[in-house]
Amino acid sequence: MNLLLAISGWDPAPWKAKLSALLPGRRIDTLETLEDRAGVAYALTWRHPEGALQGLPGLKAIFSLGAGVDHVFADRRLPDAPVVRVVDADLTQRMSEWVVMQVLLHHRQFRRYDRQQRAKIWSEDEAQPAAREVRVGVLGLGVLGRDAAAKLKALGFDVAGWSRSPKAVAGMATYHGGDGLDALLARSDILVSLLPLTAQTRGLLNAELFAKLPRDGRVGPALVNAGRGGSQVEADIAAALAAGVLKGASLDVFEAEPLPANSPLWGRDDVFISPHNAAISAPEAVTRFIAGEIAAFERGAPLRHLAERQRGY
Repeated sequence: MNLLLAISGWDPAPWKAKLSALLPGRRIDTLETLEDRAGVAYALTWRHPEGALQGLPGLKAIFSLGAGVDHVFADRRLPDAPVVRVVDADLTQRMSEWVVMQVLLHHRQFRRYDRQQRAKIWSEDEAQPAAREVRVGVLGLGVLGRDAAAKLKALGFDVAGWSRSPKAVAGMATYHGGDGLDALLARSDILVSLLPLTAQTRGLLNAELFAKLPRDGRVGPALVNAGRGGSQVEADIAAALAAGVLKGASLDVFEAEPLPANSPLWGRDDVFISPHNAAISAPEAVTRFIAGEIAAFERGAPLRHLAERQRGY
């Protein structure tokens, strides 16, 4: 029942240390140290090289070390083993903190006041709208989307959500499908995307979509994306900002990461950029979740939070 850490771009040492403490007696290998491929029962991955998980005859489950699983399904030679999504309270809380912060940034016009402070301008603008007058639309009603929506609603925002298939959320209007997406967009002053990356969501945040956002709101339209960079068209975001179709954007994810130095988004003071750290996968929290899932599975419980290969999430 050995474990394999198949990680690219991260230091595996803290992950290995936490797992060793939580699952004593198990051998935990990296791709570089792996010798006994037949002994691997669980693969824990973050952007593993294509084909790296082949040739593991005892593989029982693949765990994503991040909130998304698109990096797992990007492997065209992925073994036929269950893929488990991380659902952790710490990661969820971190994401909601970032989303709430960005919605408030646009709602309270902080970037404008940043500009005024640098220019030493004291200007009292028109009255600040109340949160109840600002319509927030949340794309994606998984664990992260529902939690962020609930926290925004607690602050008084007029929140609605959208998902591909019907989902009921107590106390909140929800929409689904193509017609439902248009309905949500029409009532979203601030649009928050927490969508997974699938064939259907790739490039979804584009000029055609931005044109459907309302112009009659007290703030915005503004875009907040902490889902996946592949769901946005950055050239369209820059063009929409330049034309005033979007009044602002907050982006934590990008089509290419790190964001290239020549991206026009860097130079815009109506854009907030963070380096894909809205919800960092903290080794302590994520390994605790995975160790608990493995222990329960070995006691006979079914694996939870399974991703669907056909859907891609």
